[in-house]
Amino acid sequence: MKFSEQNIGGALLLIMEEVRLEASNAPALRKLLVDRIENGSHQIVIDLQRVSFMDSSALGALIGAIKKLGPLGTLALAGANGPVLQLFKLTRMDKVFSLYPTTADALTRLEE
Repeated sequence: MKFSEQNIGGALLLIMEEVRLEASNAPALRKLLVDRIENGSHQIVIDLQRVSFMDSSALGALIGAIKKLGPLGTLALAGANGPVLQLFKLTRMDKVFSLYPTTADALTRLEE
């Protein structure tokens, strides 16, 4: 799983560097998110700008992270576009996840 991370204020920014989030790397995504949550990151922004394809396995990993966070924190998604954004809309997960056009928008919202 290729990604980079930065701590900005009280939030963890995870920048996905994979072009495809799918069954082959969804377990690594799930592990990454669970590890960060268990290590105290409760305000997480995931930058999906570089991701051009996402399947239900990766979506499941994100849903698992929301469940793991529960009321303790927030998972925001930034930069989803094209087929990735369509997946969220088609599955109505755009009602579950906080989606922002940019990481700056997501980080600003988390600070409020």
